[in-house]
Amino acid sequence: MINLIVLILDIASALFLVIFILLHSGKGGGLSDMFGGGGSLSGGTSVERNLDRITIFTAILFGLTTFWLAWKWH
Repeated sequence: MINLIVLILDIASALFLVIFILLHSGKGGGLSDMFGGGGSLSGGTSVERNLDRITIFTAILFGLTTFWLAWKWH
Protein backbone atom coordinates (compact mmCIF):
# COMPACT_ATOMS: atom_id res chain seq x y z
CA MET A 1 0.00 0.00 0.00
CA ILE A 2 2.80 2.43 0.85
CA ASN A 3 4.55 1.62 -2.42
CA LEU A 4 1.43 2.68 -4.31
CA ILE A 5 1.31 6.01 -2.47
CA VAL A 6 5.01 6.60 -3.12
CA LEU A 7 4.55 5.68 -6.79
CA ILE A 8 1.71 8.20 -7.15
CA LEU A 9 3.85 10.87 -5.45
CA ASP A 10 6.75 10.03 -7.75
CA ILE A 11 4.69 10.38 -10.92
CA ALA A 12 3.01 13.58 -9.71
CA SER A 13 6.31 15.14 -8.66
CA ALA A 14 7.88 14.25 -12.02
CA LEU A 15 5.06 15.97 -13.89
CA PHE A 16 5.13 19.03 -11.64
CA LEU A 17 8.92 19.20 -11.93
CA VAL A 18 8.66 19.40 -15.71
CA ILE A 19 6.03 22.13 -15.45
CA PHE A 20 7.98 24.16 -12.90
CA ILE A 21 11.20 23.94 -14.91
CA LEU A 22 9.41 25.12 -18.03
CA LEU A 23 8.02 28.10 -16.10
CA HIS A 24 11.52 29.32 -15.25
CA SER A 25 12.93 32.22 -17.20
CA GLY A 26 15.50 31.73 -19.85
CA LYS A 27 17.47 34.65 -21.19
CA GLY A 28 15.18 37.63 -20.71
CA GLY A 29 11.91 35.75 -20.43
CA GLY A 30 9.90 33.50 -18.19
CA LEU A 31 7.18 33.70 -15.63
CA SER A 32 7.96 37.24 -14.49
CA ASP A 33 7.74 38.58 -18.05
CA MET A 34 4.52 36.65 -18.68
CA PHE A 35 2.64 38.94 -16.30
CA GLY A 36 4.01 42.13 -17.81
CA GLY A 37 6.84 42.67 -15.39
CA GLY A 38 10.48 43.03 -16.21
CA GLY A 39 13.48 41.64 -14.39
CA SER A 40 13.88 44.88 -12.44
CA LEU A 41 10.47 44.78 -10.77
CA SER A 42 10.37 43.39 -7.27
CA GLY A 43 7.20 41.38 -7.98
CA GLY A 44 8.89 39.48 -10.77
CA THR A 45 11.91 38.56 -8.71
CA SER A 46 9.67 37.50 -5.83
CA VAL A 47 7.72 35.22 -8.15
CA GLU A 48 10.94 33.76 -9.53
CA ARG A 49 12.32 33.24 -6.02
CA ASN A 50 9.19 31.39 -4.94
CA LEU A 51 9.27 29.36 -8.14
CA ASP A 52 12.87 28.41 -7.35
CA ARG A 53 11.86 27.20 -3.88
CA ILE A 54 8.94 25.17 -5.21
CA THR A 55 11.15 23.63 -7.91
CA ILE A 56 13.82 22.65 -5.40
CA PHE A 57 11.25 21.10 -3.06
CA THR A 58 9.67 19.18 -5.95
CA ALA A 59 13.08 17.95 -7.13
CA ILE A 60 13.96 16.71 -3.63
CA LEU A 61 10.58 14.97 -3.35
CA PHE A 62 11.11 13.35 -6.75
CA GLY A 63 14.60 12.19 -5.78
CA LEU A 64 13.47 10.72 -2.47
CA THR A 65 10.49 8.90 -3.93
CA THR A 66 12.58 7.53 -6.81
CA PHE A 67 15.21 6.31 -4.35
CA TRP A 68 12.49 4.71 -2.20
CA LEU A 69 10.97 2.87 -5.15
CA ALA A 70 14.36 1.67 -6.37
CA TRP A 71 15.26 0.46 -2.88
CA LYS A 72 11.96 -1.30 -2.16
CA TRP A 73 11.54 -2.96 -5.58
CA HIS A 74 15.10 -4.20 -5.86
